[in-house]
Amino acid sequence: MEWSGGCRVVLCLLCGLPAAGKSTLSRALRRLLPPRQGWDCAVLAYDELIPQEAPGPAEPGWKRRRREVLRHLERLLRAPPTCAEPGPPEPGAAAGPLCIVLDDNFYYRSMRYEVYQLARKYSLSFCQLFLECPLEQCLQRNRLRSHPVPNETIRLMATRIELPDPKKYAWEQNSLVLKSPECPSEEEYDAALMKGFYAQIINLLATALENPVKQNEENTEQKEADRVACAASTVHQADQTCRRVISQTMKEAKDKNVLPSEMKNLAEELNKLKAAFLEDLRQETHLNNQTGQQNHSFDPATSVFSSFQCEATSVVNKYILK
Repeated sequence: MEWSGGCRVVLCLLCGLPAAGKSTLSRALRRLLPPRQGWDCAVLAYDELIPQEAPGPAEPGWKRRRREVLRHLERLLRAPPTCAEPGPPEPGAAAGPLCIVLDDNFYYRSMRYEVYQLARKYSLSFCQLFLECPLEQCLQRNRLRSHPVPNETIRLMATRIELPDPKKYAWEQNSLVLKSPECPSEEEYDAALMKGFYAQIINLLATALENPVKQNEENTEQKEADRVACAASTVHQADQTCRRVISQTMKEAKDKNVLPSEMKNLAEELNKLKAAFLEDLRQETHLNNQTGQQNHSFDPATSVFSSFQCEATSVVNKYILK
């Protein structure tokens, strides 16, 4: 489908852990797509728009900056460039379809769904490239960076990353999971890309291009307000439950004669654990409400309670069993 600027456009999400090779792949696509396929290719790198020192996913400022990136993308979609007509391109002009590569971790499905919603809003095409790389290899590459991401951030992300699941989420059907090649230079990466999975990427882009996302006319303001209220209520309920677990756990630790200095450390660990659990619940509830993948016999707050109680017991045992 044509964009308002005359182009056919694909929003291509490039996902994976930090140092998995996403930026190298995005540069390779920007070099190789235009001369080989007649595509134009633009890259929107989140690392360039969100500070490297951004903390973990539960920090409000970090999430606010992500929303700003999405707003920046939507501004581009509202005022697109005009693509060139078919035929030999003028110097500097776009020669065909436009692939906008969004380079980020996108480890939560809900992060990716936000971009899908933009594709639906503007009737654009959408696909996902998920770059899979072993955790230890990511950590090793990360150490060589001029501005490395904290190792604990990468490890936490690895435990929470959500791979595309087209069987459960129809909107993820145009997805491809690739193994990150071990290439020290851009030239070797290009060679590995061409030999390994370039054809798969081209097929993915072509399929997405021919199947733009249809606008959803049922997404009314009232429906959205109901979803937001439902998500807030679920998270609030889980937060209150987790607070009660923490209070009871601290009391048990005190009864077991845990030292006051260690009680402070225990409280900090439990509160960090609670923040992580609530963030997971918030993301899952938001996505389920948006996509309609709701299981009415399943209470997410109860699930969080059970998991959190188990994790909290493991944490307090470290102090009691010393």
